Amino acid sequence: MPLNLIPHPAASPSNPFKVWATIEHASALGSTASTNIWFGVGAPAERFVIPEPKDPARADELWQTTCFEAFLRIPGADAYREWNFSPSGRWAAYDFTAYREGMAPADVAAPYLRVEDNLIWWALGATIAVDADSVWALGLSAVLEEKDGTKSYWALAHPTDRPDFHDPGCFASHLP
Repeated sequence: MPLNLIPHPAASPSNPFKVWATIEHASALGSTASTNIWFGVGAPAERFVIPEPKDPARADELWQTTCFEAFLRIPGADAYREWNFSPSGRWAAYDFTAYREGMAPADVAAPYLRVEDNLIWWALGATIAVDADSVWALGLSAVLEEKDGTKSYWALAHPTDRPDFHDPGCFASHLP
């Protein structure tokens, strides 16, 4: 079932399009399960600033341009993890002790990233490892930079008057 992301009203795209995400769970190996997250963008990829492909590696500040994000936390907990996925193949993962506090690089396996371009829409897939024994509150988001300079900020929910994907109200879905 697709989850629709909505643009923040203060930072919408220059022309409307749709953004969605789907989640698939692979079988668990012990206490770890693979989770596939697909982000789809309902407009041609050529409309967007997409970083050049690079060898997969950690990188900071991916959110400065086109980037997709997943936020995970155990319901009721203050601590959470942020994943950033760039169409370039670069990625990042950070652990926070509370809302925007105690940020540190997460000790995680690298995600598997891939991009599909279907000419009228495009998608980024990310496979990450999660604790199979936990239920997770989930926030999904995207920063989409268009070639005309417009940046739009997409999420499952926007509880504040400015885009803030870290806000607990953005954790609007769950795994599994």
